[in-house]
Amino acid sequence: MLSLNKIEIALGSFRLRADFQIEARQKVAVVGPSGAGKSTLVGAVCGFIDVLGGQLILAGQDITDAMPDKRDMAMLFQDNNLFPHLTIAQNVGLGIRPVMRLTLDEKSKVNDALVRVGLGDLGSRKPSELSGGQQSRAALARALVQSKLWMILDEPFAALGPALRAEMLDLVAEVADETQAGVMMVTHAPEDARRIADSVIFVVDGVAHGPQATTELLDNPPPALKAYLG
Repeated sequence: MLSLNKIEIALGSFRLRADFQIEARQKVAVVGPSGAGKSTLVGAVCGFIDVLGGQLILAGQDITDAMPDKRDMAMLFQDNNLFPHLTIAQNVGLGIRPVMRLTLDEKSKVNDALVRVGLGDLGSRKPSELSGGQQSRAALARALVQSKLWMILDEPFAALGPALRAEMLDLVAEVADETQAGVMMVTHAPEDARRIADSVIFVVDGVAHGPQATTELLDNPPPALKAYLG
């Protein structure tokens, strides 16, 4: 379970509060207006943004002050965060060992992850030689080799077309089910939430509201969410 216990986040004059729990292995979408604090929320959960108050508890462990690499989470960023001078296999290998000196077993794990996301024959290429969709797959492969309890997605597929984005979301869901990982996904698209999310966290007016069942919430949204959805 992931618990956000009376969390307060401050960035300049901006404030965000969260007080809820998410069950293990859940797939949760984070939605809300631009500037509401969706990326701030997941950044704090992953440890890239400090919290002003409250506690973050993951699987019974207090991770409030833990560094990002000490949390059982893998994050996929908006820009995929691939290093242009490294091959795709090397980029994926960074998820296992930052110094890139992998054992044979670790190299095999990288190859298996690339095969799983459909890039089995592209490991020797550089990111610039891949399409946007292929780069997203490489970022997902790096998350896969980390074998974390949670995959945190900050709109990594936003630049993809609808069909390719749906394909990537399906792949995320499959990988999460195989690894029994939870998913927390920032998105601006309600259809993305409907596609893979069990529940939705709505962020508005400085508050990240606790997760509610996706279909129920989106079919019968409260006034603030209805206004956002248009």
